[in-house]
Amino acid sequence: MGWQAKNIKLSYAGAKILPLTDSVFIKYNAFKKQFGEDGSIVVIGVKSEKIFQKETYNKWVQLSNELQKLNGIKGVLSIGKFFELQKDTLHQKFTVKPLPGKTITTDVEMDSLKSKLNQLPFYKGLLYNTESNATLMAVTFDQKILNSAARNPILKEIEEKALAFGKSEGIDVHLSGLPYIRTATSKLVSNEFVLFLGLSILVSALILVIFFRSFSAVFYPILVVIMGVVWSIGTLVLFGYEITILTGLIPPLIVIIGIPNSILLLNKYHNELKKHGDKQRAWQITVERISVTTLIANVTAAIGFGVLYFTGSELLMQFGSVAALNVMFTWLMSLCLIPAIFSYLPAPKNKINGTHKANFLDKILTKTDHLVQQKSATIYLVTIILTLVSLIGVYRINVNGYVVDDLPKSSKILTDLKFFEKNFEGILPLEISVNTKRKNGVMSVSTLNKIDKMEEMIAAYPEFSRSISLNTGLKYATQVFYNSDTNFYRLPSDFEKNFILIYAANSGKGNGDMLTNFVDKPKQTARVSFQMADIGSKRLDQVLLELKPRIDSILSPKRFDVTLTGSSIIFSKGTDYLLEHLFESIGLAIVLISLLRLAQFKSLGIMFISLLPNIVPLIITAGLMGFFGIPLKPSTILIFTIAFGLASDQTIYFLTRYQQELNLTNYSVSKVITDTITETGVSMTHIALILFFGFGIFTASTFGGTVILGFLLSITLIVALIFNLTLLPTLMLWLDKNKKRKKISEAEVAKNLENLDDH
Repeated sequence: MGWQAKNIKLSYAGAKILPLTDSVFIKYNAFKKQFGEDGSIVVIGVKSEKIFQKETYNKWVQLSNELQKLNGIKGVLSIGKFFELQKDTLHQKFTVKPLPGKTITTDVEMDSLKSKLNQLPFYKGLLYNTESNATLMAVTFDQKILNSAARNPILKEIEEKALAFGKSEGIDVHLSGLPYIRTATSKLVSNEFVLFLGLSILVSALILVIFFRSFSAVFYPILVVIMGVVWSIGTLVLFGYEITILTGLIPPLIVIIGIPNSILLLNKYHNELKKHGDKQRAWQITVERISVTTLIANVTAAIGFGVLYFTGSELLMQFGSVAALNVMFTWLMSLCLIPAIFSYLPAPKNKINGTHKANFLDKILTKTDHLVQQKSATIYLVTIILTLVSLIGVYRINVNGYVVDDLPKSSKILTDLKFFEKNFEGILPLEISVNTKRKNGVMSVSTLNKIDKMEEMIAAYPEFSRSISLNTGLKYATQVFYNSDTNFYRLPSDFEKNFILIYAANSGKGNGDMLTNFVDKPKQTARVSFQMADIGSKRLDQVLLELKPRIDSILSPKRFDVTLTGSSIIFSKGTDYLLEHLFESIGLAIVLISLLRLAQFKSLGIMFISLLPNIVPLIITAGLMGFFGIPLKPSTILIFTIAFGLASDQTIYFLTRYQQELNLTNYSVSKVITDTITETGVSMTHIALILFFGFGIFTASTFGGTVILGFLLSITLIVALIFNLTLLPTLMLWLDKNKKRKKISEAEVAKNLENLDDH
């Protein structure tokens, strides 16, 4: 696994949330196959009046030319590197004249070029904003290297050159675009991968030191979970997966979830040593009795992850399957290696025939038992009130996801994105394909006018930029046909169209590229491209709902097949998809874990009752999200299935001990409840604290979603502990108070108590 793990790679593609079979994703892939990648542009933006001073402008031109020469860059478009169409009446074609074409040496030349730019409406709102003096440079990547590590050094060089320009001119430079955002995010994921792995090991080591105060009891469990980490990374490679924002969390999760296995084994081992001091016998009994309990606990944890596989989302399938498998691998390694290693080590002398002194935790558990025995009505009432209040919060939950909202508000990625949203209505791609359902259907003037009407309607929304399409190209060509008169920046008439298209057809490959990018070969389907702000999935859904009937009123569905797609829509639909399948995955986890409990305890009553201490904490967590304005989005949706699986572990620990003592003694149900709370409650609390502080490390993340994930998981597991030590025993007391039990002799009771699993 170590050999495989060295081949792990970071993912540079966008998160694949939607399944490959989803209709929205199928349409998106069909669009990319027809017209190419939609998110291939990096933009560099500045806002300064100096940009039209000849010295600064010449440096902007130089920057544009330098970036154009970089390997992997397909093209650069800016006010320092744009083109002007000119009419060649002799050959009946358009020629492309690069501007500025030379170094600007005088203010008169600068004013002339600026005037020329203002006479080209094609570029207005695309490359510059006349109101704010903002301008941008669009750098288009070669699609062959777009989603690979090869783009990293190119992006780094682009960033260095852009920032060097800004420094030399004293101008703030802003960079954005999907390739830039994804690369910067991948870099943060890489950094946090190392950070969280280190923090998880450190926190686990500190907890082991507090619990055992022994070098060997710290070193060897840590060694085992590190092996589990190696296995998890090796598994990712073997499955052909890469490190994403989610799979990057698996190694620290393996550490956090794997350490309790060692603690349970060592606790039981030390307890056995206190009884008889025989190391060999102590380990034999430990393995016999802890293996089943930890097996079931780890299976429930694995179910919490594994059900994510059935969402159909590639992102969650990768995370869920690898996490579930390696939870079980790590459990198996702990069960095999910890006893084997410690059987060679000397038994700790302070544990042999030792005595236990009541501590603060023991006193809290004693009071908890009193509450269960004497105040059951209070527990029920508090549970009902908390649940009802939380349901109000659940009703207020906002389902909303942003492309970059997991980044802190102070992040340069976010502030740069806001710059482009303020000055150019954003940089996230929204693509529209208009299928006319007939060959050459796009070239009809009537169709072009309808598409133009649709473009104007969409561009009127403040969330969208002006469009780029065949229409904008034809408007520019019409203007040039009429000697660059801005009054003729419009679509050609049916009569004019024939002349203009003849000019375009004779213009060679340069203009053919434009047609290829925005019209398919049969001229049946047209592409319209917008840039948009990161408005969130909720607002985007509303806008798309509004647009659908308005587009249909312009382009009748009987004659046209209009598809809205692009990375923005894929992300929005991914958020909706995850929410839709959240309830399915939680429902599946509940069913599987319930069946596991039914198989273990063979009681329908226990199966149903034991669900409440696990479900109520999830409702409370969802309520907190509603009250504190934490939206449901891809990063926070995971909380519920993971928390349910881990909270179920605590229920297993309690019920296993309770059922054992109930079956092996003559004690009353009340006495058995007391013993279970005061004895098993210690291990339950220890494990809950490990998970609390373990998941707490994720609050150190740069990503807001990961911070919330860590915080809410920690809170949920502590709340689950409280309900498993209060509500669960109260319900069991009610369920079994009249239960008939066979009498067992005092000698058998004594023998059973000696052998009872008291981890």
